[in-house]
Amino acid sequence: MSAESEDSVSAILALRFAAMIYEAVLLSGIVFAIGYALLASMQWSYPLPPAARATLQAALFVAIGAYFVVCWTRSGQTLALKAWRLRVVAADGGALRSSRAIARYLLAWHLWLPGLVLASIFQLGVGGTLAALAIGFALLWIPALADRERRLLHDRWTGTRIVRVPD
Repeated sequence: MSAESEDSVSAILALRFAAMIYEAVLLSGIVFAIGYALLASMQWSYPLPPAARATLQAALFVAIGAYFVVCWTRSGQTLALKAWRLRVVAADGGALRSSRAIARYLLAWHLWLPGLVLASIFQLGVGGTLAALAIGFALLWIPALADRERRLLHDRWTGTRIVRVPD
């Protein structure tokens, strides 16, 4: 691998992080719309009983998953990936099939798992939970530094990768 292509591959990790931040902003709109629609249609108000809370969380999980799966299988790009000129592709460079896109979505949650487990075990407050999520997330980026293509674990597990879209 030449020095230029090595720099390009390394830059993808920074661009992926930027795209994730932008994606979080975009997803807040989806979460708000779905959450509001469900709360209003069911006439729920806070504090939610456990069953209603689980229903809301499941609906949001599915809605976010549908957004990613549809985007990844149609064009390989979400709005944030388009903005940063990135695309999700299969290992052979082709488009993702639905089954691979669903697996990628589900396995990508591993980035948040350590922080969620710590917050649950130690009953952390908001600040502690955010710190645990950030630390766990950062630690799970370390394997990407050792990967030749800077793939995160869920990309390795699903045989996908993020590539730059040519200018």
